Amino acid sequence: MPAHIEIEFKTMLTEDEFHRLLKQLPFPERPVVQTNHYFETDDFQLKENGCALRIRKKRGQFILTLKEPHDEGLLETNEPLSKETADRWLEGNPTTTDFVSKRLKRLGIKEDALRHVGSLVTERYTFEENGIHYMLDKSLYHGVVDYELEVEAPSTEAGMNALKRVLAENGIEERKAPPKIARFFQQKAKLKNE
Repeated sequence: MPAHIEIEFKTMLTEDEFHRLLKQLPFPERPVVQTNHYFETDDFQLKENGCALRIRKKRGQFILTLKEPHDEGLLETNEPLSKETADRWLEGNPTTTDFVSKRLKRLGIKEDALRHVGSLVTERYTFEENGIHYMLDKSLYHGVVDYELEVEAPSTEAGMNALKRVLAENGIEERKAPPKIARFFQQKAKLKNE
């Protein structure tokens, strides 16, 4: 099954800190642009289970990803989709898949209850060093632009140490960084209440 445990640490950044890290660390000159298309049921069954579901479009490829809570981080189940299948999902006609559907069924969630609730676009700069991936993200959603540093590592200790080292070396304060989907829904709710 195409699932793995994702161990990541992140912090929100100011725009100035983002540009400083972009210069200080060996990030590439150009980002990879990716779009996360988020899904949820009308009664927020995914959120109730601590889960998130998205289709990520990146470099012309579409990957369906279900994230579930796990003791060591997040259990991430990934499944490639054809453009036609991704389009069906985005048009409100989700289809059964080989792996994600099985995980959804275990949660008691049916594909036909899922709705496309919106998209978030990220410009991502990435480099890898000693098995640790560093990602600098500029995300745009619902009229908001935010910045974050994400560190993905093979272990909790390695990830935590890598993040703290980068922040200390660059005089940046660690700030809580809710998942992108949580920020997306928070801003969506805020706009709805205005």
